[in-house]
Amino acid sequence: MAAEKMATREAYGKALVKLGAEYKNLVVMDADLSGSTKTAEFGKAYPDRFFNMGIAEQNLYGTAAGLAHSGKIVCASTFAMFAAGRAFEIIRNSIGYTGANVKICASHAGITTGEDGASHQSFEDIALMRTIPGMKVIVPADGTSAMKLLEQAVAVYGPCYVRLGRAAVPLIYDDMVDIKLGKGNQIKDGGDATVIAAGIMVNEALTAAEELKKQGIDIRIIDLHTIKPLDEEIILKAAEETGAVITAEEHSVIGGLGGAVAELLSVKKPVRMAMVGQGDTFGESGRPDELKAKYGMTSSDIVKAVKRCIEK
Repeated sequence: MAAEKMATREAYGKALVKLGAEYKNLVVMDADLSGSTKTAEFGKAYPDRFFNMGIAEQNLYGTAAGLAHSGKIVCASTFAMFAAGRAFEIIRNSIGYTGANVKICASHAGITTGEDGASHQSFEDIALMRTIPGMKVIVPADGTSAMKLLEQAVAVYGPCYVRLGRAAVPLIYDDMVDIKLGKGNQIKDGGDATVIAAGIMVNEALTAAEELKKQGIDIRIIDLHTIKPLDEEIILKAAEETGAVITAEEHSVIGGLGGAVAELLSVKKPVRMAMVGQGDTFGESGRPDELKAKYGMTSSDIVKAVKRCIEK
């Protein structure tokens, strides 16, 4: 029986409606993409607390900062390319620099934006957002973790970047799982190597583990849903115990999850390492699964990276 699927953007829309009842000062904003980002659900439930700012992303985040400094909790959404890219300076200066209580909930990240093509496929957003002092960077792996992590992001004061996807992905976690902001989740034990993954690549890592097991290789899998602040303890423990670390992300291998893990390990625990993710190239229009295969972000790519790392 196939696993139940849900896009993390859908989970975001559902979580907002729930949180709107709990937090009377929660305001949701969008840049004319509320049907795609799923903020429209909040708009229907709480029309007096929902603002469509139009196709004006800098204005969206500048206004979000102002509302936050007026005592509101703000979740402001658009596609990741336009949030992290077009509005970066506003997010950096008006939200990051001032410590505004704004949650930048960016949808349609990575290659699985699919047919929208290279102009909409963001591979740089994690790199950009994690350089902003005080910014928390969150990349949920499935619908369940998206809901739980968003609830915690709303509860904690200060700026957060929450990266959401367009495509439906299998549910990895059930409602009883304990997921904590800032703490990685070890979802499989193993001693031959460690795969540290985020977002859709967590499910790809689980599929890779099944194939590797047939070949006599037992990998540990860590869902590093919070890329900043980095859970150093779980990474260093895995490096010490398995001796090889492979990162997997739907993002450029420059400056993202792989970069964050490599920065830590190069200083505190150098081990054999490989990175699976988007290379130094733009994407193109196509179906998500075909694009993942072409640009090297599948379970097969993880299998190859693990074997290369072990064979070194």
